[in-house]
Amino acid sequence: MNYRHAFHAGNHADVLKHIVLMRVLDYLLRKDKPLAVLDAHAGIGRYDLKGAEAYKTGEWKDGIGRLLAEPLPEKVRALLATYLNIIHDLNPDGAMRFYPGSPEIIERLLRREDRIILNELHPQDADTLTARYSADKRVRVTRLDAAVAVKAALPFAERRGLVLLDPAFEVAGEMEKSARMLDHIIRRMQNTTVLAWYPLKASGDEAPLLTQAAALPCSGTLVAELRVREGFAEGGLAGSGLLVINPPHTLKAELEELLPTLAVRLGIGEWGRGSVRELTPPH
Repeated sequence: MNYRHAFHAGNHADVLKHIVLMRVLDYLLRKDKPLAVLDAHAGIGRYDLKGAEAYKTGEWKDGIGRLLAEPLPEKVRALLATYLNIIHDLNPDGAMRFYPGSPEIIERLLRREDRIILNELHPQDADTLTARYSADKRVRVTRLDAAVAVKAALPFAERRGLVLLDPAFEVAGEMEKSARMLDHIIRRMQNTTVLAWYPLKASGDEAPLLTQAAALPCSGTLVAELRVREGFAEGGLAGSGLLVINPPHTLKAELEELLPTLAVRLGIGEWGRGSVRELTPPH
């Protein structure tokens, strides 16, 4: 509850998470039927990179700052067009100051008939989130523990949905809690798409989450990972991963195109590594 994402906004983990979120939404929104999205750890929606928190750490400089430092390959730029357009809209003068969190990306992309649930437990951040988005009739802001928010929101009445899990992983047992949430989500709505972010530090820390995901009755689950430096137990964030349950059939090929560029741009020295693999076999 004390975690403030503003310290980490725009870092390499955000870049990976938001690019995958954008590509998944791009696919889901191609269908005419209404869509519901639950962002279970929403933060404040968008971030001032010159604000006290982001300025203190400067993590964005080695994330979105490095990604955009030079022109991107044509195919990569085409896949990132929506993400880059949102960043440009927030920074029309070309100077990088404001970075979109997941609520901002979701709110900008969803259609009038869609529905958005933004959940944030931190009281001050929840107040900011409410002030920023509650005027949008598609948006409902809740202030629950993420596990409670998942149970309260599902199944979606729309019968099509996306759930984003993005906990801070700052307390013991968070990986196991995320694994339990995956089980709750799929029990309540087996066809929903789930994005579950996790940190990469010491090798194997993510095992409980991946083991649970592999046991779910879902085919074609993807694991996308981006490593930017060597990982060890007390060394902080060395990279991050995303589980994508019920992924778009186009996503694996897109990530195979994107991840090598992300690894080169965001990796430190020769440490950059990007990979995507199927955790469960496709149909």
